[in-house]
Amino acid sequence: MACLTANASAKVTDYVRPFVGTTNFGTTNPGAICPNGLMSVTPFNVMGSDLNVYDKDSRWWSTPYCYENKFFTGFSHVNLSGVGCPELGLVLTMPTTGKVQPDHHIHGSEYTGEHAEPGYYTCNLTGYGIKVEASATTRTSAERYTFPEGRSNILVNLGEGLTNESGGWIRKVSDTEIEGMRLAGTFCYNPQAVFPMYFAIRISKRPAESGFWKLQPKMKGVEAEWTPDNGTYKIYSRYGREIGGDRIGYWFSFDTEAGEQVELQMGVSFVSCENAWENLNSEQNGFAFDSVREAAAARWESDLSRIKVTGGTEKDKEVFYTALYHALIHPNILNDVNGEYPLMENDGIGKVPEEENRYTVFSLWDTYRNLHQLMTLVYPERQLDMVRSMTGIYKEWGWMPKWELYGRETFTMEGDPAIPVITDTWLKGIRDFDIEKAYEGFIKSASTAGAQNLMRPDVDPYIEKGYIPLGYYAADLSGDNSVSHALEYYIADYALALLAEDLGKDEDAQLYRQRSLGYRHYYSPESGTLRPITMDGKFLEPFDPRQGENFEPVPGFHEGSAWNYTFYVPHDVYGLAKLMGGNKAFVKKLQKVFDEGLYDPANEPDIAYPYLFSYFKGEEWRTQETVAALLDKHYTTLPDGIPGNDDTGTMSAWAVFSMMGIYPDCPGSPTYTLTTPRFETIEITLDPKYCAGKDKLMISRSGEGKHIGKMMLDGKRHNSYRISHDQLIKGSNLHFNCMER
Repeated sequence: MACLTANASAKVTDYVRPFVGTTNFGTTNPGAICPNGLMSVTPFNVMGSDLNVYDKDSRWWSTPYCYENKFFTGFSHVNLSGVGCPELGLVLTMPTTGKVQPDHHIHGSEYTGEHAEPGYYTCNLTGYGIKVEASATTRTSAERYTFPEGRSNILVNLGEGLTNESGGWIRKVSDTEIEGMRLAGTFCYNPQAVFPMYFAIRISKRPAESGFWKLQPKMKGVEAEWTPDNGTYKIYSRYGREIGGDRIGYWFSFDTEAGEQVELQMGVSFVSCENAWENLNSEQNGFAFDSVREAAAARWESDLSRIKVTGGTEKDKEVFYTALYHALIHPNILNDVNGEYPLMENDGIGKVPEEENRYTVFSLWDTYRNLHQLMTLVYPERQLDMVRSMTGIYKEWGWMPKWELYGRETFTMEGDPAIPVITDTWLKGIRDFDIEKAYEGFIKSASTAGAQNLMRPDVDPYIEKGYIPLGYYAADLSGDNSVSHALEYYIADYALALLAEDLGKDEDAQLYRQRSLGYRHYYSPESGTLRPITMDGKFLEPFDPRQGENFEPVPGFHEGSAWNYTFYVPHDVYGLAKLMGGNKAFVKKLQKVFDEGLYDPANEPDIAYPYLFSYFKGEEWRTQETVAALLDKHYTTLPDGIPGNDDTGTMSAWAVFSMMGIYPDCPGSPTYTLTTPRFETIEITLDPKYCAGKDKLMISRSGEGKHIGKMMLDGKRHNSYRISHDQLIKGSNLHFNCMER
């Protein structure tokens, strides 16, 4: 097949399918967003027309949109993609006709004609005969509503959203402009992870009428409309200053002709309304919806084109570019156009240097495994800003992030994941940041004793014994996850040892390398798996290594069974094999995981398992065969085409790397394991500044079949199924000769 760029009309964005992952718990959405943008504009359909609560029968409750639902209650703004806890999805904008009805159960509408592409979404509201469209810039939305003849409205609803917080305010600025704030936070039930989102809204048509609304409790003896809160919405039509509360909103009403279009723009900021207006005025010059849409599409085309593929099936290309699209949503920019951003865990305001960006949504327990490695290889200028952001978080707060969200730490999941991310970035040659300050933060979290260690609250027994026993620490409703915690610390300490060695800190390197081997305490020959240890130093009895398969709480493990964690020792695969009785026993046991359905493709701890076969000579074909089978089974172009939560792009990054034939299976280590690429050629645009002067890398294949016969790097035989980052970027062509086994 000809190269995608050979024909001017062929665009890589044509292969993106934004509805992939919008069911089957994928929690992606088809809304409009720019690459790594702060603003996203998403159809909000999680509320049913006849329900008093969020429609949790929509298959998942942490996303504004689910493919099965067909009841539109507005566009939500600033949304998360692929997460497992509800948050944001704020300031709903909803077009209607006729009487102003603030209650979403009444004003919502079924819809048809749904279409989405990178940077654009549209559908037709059958209840009103209105066409809705949305696009975005980095920090602003562009929305266009095509109304029928008669009385038409735009409702701005602060009462609904995905956040667990409530409350806000709205102020009228002019007949066509309003501003306000909506409180958000409490992500994954951390009551202190709270933050405000400020907004500025401008509409293109002067309304005939406008005003506020507020939900009023039903008073005895007063007849009131039914609402889910047993109250009535009071509409203010002659009051025009400002209003505050939990369930409030603003409405604009117009007299429209058939086919008349009204545009709405929204700027957002996490600093102030003034900054929200500055963002809006800087990124949109007047009302020009089509120009915004074209600019968003061009940005996506440019970003996605950094990897160009030829060959493979049309489905392969659709899966690949959709996955790359999803991998470029989070982390996202936080700072305003003037450089200001909210300081981490602080009421103050910071400012980034010109030409730099502050990032947020560091879902690091997920993304440290592969997404940041993808950014480092293909988008290094963004990864540099992300690492600077993480280091800045330490300077402002005193700790590196674990699961940071808009300047607040949510403490979701476990581990010390900033260490492998920053180590990997440093060892791959991206070094224009304060590594000594970062290293200071790493040592602090790795060595601070007691409960005051916010990253490793159970570090005391880890340091003293080399493992964490059951009964020492339980953070949340997930229970006692001692083995999962320790495994994450082992990986972080291995990465810390690599960094210490590179920085010439040999004693530290020796200490942390030794600590990283403590996983051996957990290996039970009886069960053949890692196994929790009790406070008296004995293995847990009774013990079923399959318990936890369906996410039910299980002692020692978080969101999985012992089988999902037993091989999660990527920094000492050969050491683990020795514990298991040798290489053959290791391979046999690992194959059992796949043969008996013990592998979970939808959660992070075991997603690198398929690549472990390639550590053993003669067994590499198992990696090639298993990866191909997993891609075929779990990654499709349908709405359920991601195996569970996308986890801010982590599952998508797995597909991107796997389809390119390289995978970073050991976080923190600047290496990749090789497998069969899906395409004839994969051309990656490199940044010469970070890639030994090279601006292109070609990965290619010839021959038929899933298995690798031989590999050539720049014409010379490459005999290892692993390759260092340095080897990869200094080469020009990594070629795979493929065959049937």
